[in-house]
Amino acid sequence: MPSVAKAISQAGAFPKGIAKNCIMFWLGGGMGQMDTFDPKAVGVPMENVAGSAYPSIATNVPGVRVCEHLSRCSKLMDRMTAVRTVHHDVIDEHAAAVIRVHTGRPTSGTIQYPSIGSIVANQLGSAETLAPAYVVVGYPNISRDPGFLGPNSGYLYVTDTEAGPNGLTRPEFVSETRQKRRESLLGKLRKSDSRHPHVADYDDMLTQSLRLAGPDFMSAFDLDKESSDLRESYGGEFGQRCLLARRLVESGVRFVEVAHNLNFTNGTGWDVHFGGLKKQHYLIQEVDMALSALIRDLEARDELDDTLIAIGTEFGRPASFDSGGGRGHHGEAFTLVLAGGGLKHRGAYGTTDDLSEQIVENPVSVPDFHATILAALGIDPRKELFAESRPVPITDGGRPIAALF
Repeated sequence: MPSVAKAISQAGAFPKGIAKNCIMFWLGGGMGQMDTFDPKAVGVPMENVAGSAYPSIATNVPGVRVCEHLSRCSKLMDRMTAVRTVHHDVIDEHAAAVIRVHTGRPTSGTIQYPSIGSIVANQLGSAETLAPAYVVVGYPNISRDPGFLGPNSGYLYVTDTEAGPNGLTRPEFVSETRQKRRESLLGKLRKSDSRHPHVADYDDMLTQSLRLAGPDFMSAFDLDKESSDLRESYGGEFGQRCLLARRLVESGVRFVEVAHNLNFTNGTGWDVHFGGLKKQHYLIQEVDMALSALIRDLEARDELDDTLIAIGTEFGRPASFDSGGGRGHHGEAFTLVLAGGGLKHRGAYGTTDDLSEQIVENPVSVPDFHATILAALGIDPRKELFAESRPVPITDGGRPIAALF
């Protein structure tokens, strides 16, 4: 029986994009599609009249509307595509849905699948020897892991946009002279022929850490090198994370995930049950400011075609309201977003019903979304990876969205 990848290969050629790197916003908790990029008629929460929480506004793409709190992005929708018909069958549980959207596969008890970031890192490597291939700006999580690809396809994580990665900064009590003595001693130990393989693996990690701790890579974290006007255009801490992401891809990082896991002003983040919906507009405004600034910044630097921007979230929300005026979980139809990356953008792709709860036209699976990211980066989504000797298709039967190429 032919593999899924071979069957896909026989079905026809796949497009090949021109992007060189990817920045993904991760909106943990579940961004409500009808409250952001797939607005519908306004509902009434306390009367449980289903619908959007906010009025919609026109964009610079005819026929495409977005939430009123995305006013900056509304002027840039010709550089973006809101993929409105993403779906999966994980609805009620955050952890499983987060893994599904990061890996494109259901959780398995026999194999740990790699995240999309790790796949990109594995296939492309870093663009510069003095940079890692994959960085998470946020806290570590198993859903971002390399799975069967192994630690060389893993990520470096950052929680402080100013200081850089934890553990890479040399302690103050270790002078440069002392550091050189340590490296000299390490060089002598490396000449031993009796090293255990695990020691060799540790040595490789140490070598990479010393390389990353150098001034070339660490200079990416010096956001003060940017003008105050530019920094202000990105907004608060989330915006500064996005500015850092731009500096990281310029330093040679292939895939950066920017997590929106801050001290949310609405108290719940994107998981807007009960009262969390009341201040959800603050979160939308943060994304609007950061995303629009990143697009304009990359465009001004002639880097927008080189950099694919994606917005990920584990599922959407239903149009109806709970007893507190919030929303539950909904994975049958939700929105993920792509911008830049040399794609043929159209403002929106796919159509949902009047409540943004059911797909009407052009369904897109999570594997399809992953295949689109891979193809945009010039990675063939038909190929196979290997878990030891076992071939594993790079996506779970995903097909790129042809209309975007």
